[in-house]
Amino acid sequence: MALIVQKYGGTSVGSVERIQAVAQRVYKTVKAGNSIVVVVSAMGKTTDGLVKLATEISPNPNRREMDMLLSTGEQVTIALLSMALQELGQPAISMTGAQVGIVTEAEYSRARILHIETTRLTRHINEGKVVVVAGFQGISSAGEMEITTLGRGGSDTSAVAIAAALKANFCEIYTDVPGILTTDPRLVAEAQLMDAITCDEMLELASLGAKVLHPRAVEIARNYGVPLVVRSSWTDQPGTWVTSAKPQGRSLINLEIARPVDAVEFDTDQAKVALLRVPDKPGVAARLFGEISRQKVDVDLIIQSVHDGNSNDIAFTVTTPILKRAEAVATAIAPALRNQSNPKFDEAEVMVEHNIAKVSIAGAGMIGRPGVAAKMFATLAEAGVNIQMISTSEVKVSCVVDANQCDRAVLALRTAFEIEAGEQGAGSRGEFLTPNSCTDAINRVCTPHSPPPVRGVALDLNQARLAIRQLPDCPGMAAKLFGLLAQHNISVDMIIQSQRCRVIDGVPRRDIAFTVSRIDGENAKKMLTQVAGELGWGEVVLDSAIAKVSIVGAGMVGQPGIAAKMFEALAQQQINIQMIATSEIKISCVVAQEQGVKALQAIHAAFELAGSEKFVVPA
Repeated sequence: MALIVQKYGGTSVGSVERIQAVAQRVYKTVKAGNSIVVVVSAMGKTTDGLVKLATEISPNPNRREMDMLLSTGEQVTIALLSMALQELGQPAISMTGAQVGIVTEAEYSRARILHIETTRLTRHINEGKVVVVAGFQGISSAGEMEITTLGRGGSDTSAVAIAAALKANFCEIYTDVPGILTTDPRLVAEAQLMDAITCDEMLELASLGAKVLHPRAVEIARNYGVPLVVRSSWTDQPGTWVTSAKPQGRSLINLEIARPVDAVEFDTDQAKVALLRVPDKPGVAARLFGEISRQKVDVDLIIQSVHDGNSNDIAFTVTTPILKRAEAVATAIAPALRNQSNPKFDEAEVMVEHNIAKVSIAGAGMIGRPGVAAKMFATLAEAGVNIQMISTSEVKVSCVVDANQCDRAVLALRTAFEIEAGEQGAGSRGEFLTPNSCTDAINRVCTPHSPPPVRGVALDLNQARLAIRQLPDCPGMAAKLFGLLAQHNISVDMIIQSQRCRVIDGVPRRDIAFTVSRIDGENAKKMLTQVAGELGWGEVVLDSAIAKVSIVGAGMVGQPGIAAKMFEALAQQQINIQMIATSEIKISCVVAQEQGVKALQAIHAAFELAGSEKFVVPA
């Protein structure tokens, strides 16, 4: 007999008929010999309706009262679903987040789970009842017993956290699509259903806007090794398994606020090649990395900084043994990258730097925590380590530094994040975890195999870009900049530091650009402009008309043609790439906002991710 946690979203319980259909599915699962905990969202658009009521009363409603109001939506659903189960003859009991023992921070509207008191929950399960839990909510532990909500995607987070606390066999997320698709079916009807995806890949896709799973839920699944499957509420299709390596063992205390970094990694076998002053026009990156691919040069990090006038800088890192080949390719193609509109520079300049190292912090707990990257930069600054390149993803922040500073950087980071030498994180290579009650077919899906290079393509239309001109190029400047943003609770996504360095008044300076949520753009610009004079940097420029399109896939490691294929797909549509940032399993490009959807569709087609079936999301 398996212990299963099932979660049903608002669409799945949007009417009496749908609640009764959910009850039938739960009842069938119980009759198959399983114990079930069900986590539900509010019915349909209930939460939106409650928010509308609040704003009609107050344009800026009190956050405590909003949590009190919004928590009622799920309570309607749990009572109705419990009644529906009882009508089928199945013993069931409804429980709020507080009753089930979900204890959170005393933080309204975005609380994180500290721990779950499972005694009462376990007793009801042992009595043969289906426990129907209100998702999205908990109760604070600060003695006041305040009702709190978990923020967007909170029901997903509740379900996976309960599965972790109960050590459930697996957690099923029921939604309005048949599983995890290669892209948004609203934008590409032929998006293909995946049978399995790793937690790291899913973290990237979820954080890039794939709304089928919330990043916090995936983070918990990854950290605690919870087997997770996403399925349709309307069919019996097997859905998509989200898999993870077996975790090293974590306490269930401080469940969502345990240390955010699992590991400090480094690679001293690296060198950097940069092309300065390449034309800012479609096709340049495609041409460069197309030739790199043809010469079988495997690239690690790729960055393209924000344009300076009508030109850009593109830099990439390679392993030392293939540096000569990479340099030869860059030198050969530089004459073809002529900047016709700038007679001062006939062609791109190639800059090669030896003796560099890449140091990284890794961990799923970084999600939505702007202070983690800032702490890394501050730690390096205090150790006197200057940062030459920065690359970010949801589970890793990497910095390129001088090789002779690598040991100092690694020691400082391990001390700052309390990581023992040789310690592995939850997502490192290890024993592969599969659901205990998988059928033969599901076991086949869950078994490790060579993944496709690209799993999915995502589009984020909710970002803005900030560029700061002429930042002093010295240790501590990134720490000050991103520390300020962290103090104002502004999360940063892509971070790009220009390769071109100018000496102004005897001080070497570089530009730096980064993306934030669009709603944070104006506030971030205002705050950074106010301190620009004090900290010695130049103009702060905001661009809210951008889109970020990304490819994600663990299989792209060691395949040099993937980046080139993505860039070529954009070039064929005459879409100019404004910024590039990569990690081991993700390549992201910033393009003009009005070209975002076309960019997504072009890349999805280029990697032949379309399936034969068209998916229509139910209303």
